[in-house]
Amino acid sequence: MPETGLGPPRDRVGEPVSGTPAPIGSSTTTRRGLEGTPARGGRLSQRTLKLIPPAFDVLALSLVIGLLGEEHPIAFAYAACALFALNVVPRPRITPKLSEDIGWILSRLAIPLLPLSFLGAWDVPVRELARFGLAAAGCVLLGRGLAYALIRLGRAKGMIVEPTVIVGAGPIGTQVADTLKQHPEFGLPPVGFLDVQDGRDLPLPVLGLASDLPEVLRQHEIGRVIVAFGSAREPDLVGILRACDAFAVEVHLVPRFFELGVGPEGPEAEDLWGLPIVRLNRAAARRTGLRLKRIFDVVIGTVILVVFSPLMLASAVAVRWSSPGPILFRQQRIGRQGRVFELLKFRTMLMNDDADTQWSVAEDARVTPVGWVLRRTSIDELPQLVNVLRGDMSLVGPRPERPHFVDQFSSSVPRYGDRHRVPAGLTGWAQVHGLRGASTSIPERIQLDNYYIEHWSLWRDVVILARTFRQMISGEGR
Repeated sequence: MPETGLGPPRDRVGEPVSGTPAPIGSSTTTRRGLEGTPARGGRLSQRTLKLIPPAFDVLALSLVIGLLGEEHPIAFAYAACALFALNVVPRPRITPKLSEDIGWILSRLAIPLLPLSFLGAWDVPVRELARFGLAAAGCVLLGRGLAYALIRLGRAKGMIVEPTVIVGAGPIGTQVADTLKQHPEFGLPPVGFLDVQDGRDLPLPVLGLASDLPEVLRQHEIGRVIVAFGSAREPDLVGILRACDAFAVEVHLVPRFFELGVGPEGPEAEDLWGLPIVRLNRAAARRTGLRLKRIFDVVIGTVILVVFSPLMLASAVAVRWSSPGPILFRQQRIGRQGRVFELLKFRTMLMNDDADTQWSVAEDARVTPVGWVLRRTSIDELPQLVNVLRGDMSLVGPRPERPHFVDQFSSSVPRYGDRHRVPAGLTGWAQVHGLRGASTSIPERIQLDNYYIEHWSLWRDVVILARTFRQMISGEGR
């Protein structure tokens, strides 16, 4: 008889569960929470899971090239660009379905067609490129359908297993646990709950509090986290879940009022036997997102540095001529994960000994005439391109602050430290909204910085760079 959650709770092997919390790291917790699930199986399966769709994409695009006899370089260029667009940020769905991804796949396959169609020097008719694109769409859709079927089969057969922890042991959390136990085809064997222990009998052990989540992830090789309604306050959960960015784990939320159909639709939304869950999108702070962002920084940063090198040379000469002192102003700033680095700028003031602890304002009498122009146009920031290429910074991200002010704001501004999850930026989402300088609100800056991190995309970085360039031309913002 299937479990309904109304009878005596039992664990994975049918023995009653007392509900008494086991200390984190104890042998009891590990044995009872993960019995029948290899500790490293979830991690290995997770890596394999991410490789299945791109492997079928390679086969599909290779098949198109072979069938159509397209040996022209543009065919290989299209295949490479399409493969990158399809897999640049993996989408590890629990139960992927082709019917839900058709629009997304076709849009990614169409992305390379526009730039390649303008490469007239390659002497390839547009109709030939369109024919290749249509054939690629058919083969990739077929390949993705097979890949998704293989993933679902692997989960149903127990070959793809991701141990899952549930944050919240209330009625909804218990429903999630019962659903996962009754439907092993999801490949998400529940390990236990994270919540306060109130003496209730539960179908799984309580592994600790919600705040113990990072430690549980380290000890139990967790592949998925599902956040249900529990005793932890939502403001506290924000920091706890953001700490998961350092782990190779996917986080899902049960939306509030899901019984009324409230919740986002799209590729991040899934359902567990009628129970909706939404995947947290944390691309910017994940390893894949950081690597992609670094490649973007090196390529685009090099191009910008070359293009602006004559302007930087002229600025250096002007600074040297304007007043005694070095051309570059060097100052310690705080970057990703609290690391200290030396930020470079063109010097815009007379020698300044209190810059580490005092705000600099536009009306400061020590600003030189050349420095005023450099500040007004943001040209003084261009040497930070060297910081970008060194890896100290990114082109786009939260602006780095001095250690003195980081200590001050960390204790007075909520979520200030969360902005250090990604590299500091030469420009950022707050800056293009006019939030720069001593007169702007620090809490508003932090809100926009964290919004940028949670909603990062390469396209957003391109938009921010374009808006920054427009502001440099018009002299806005400083």
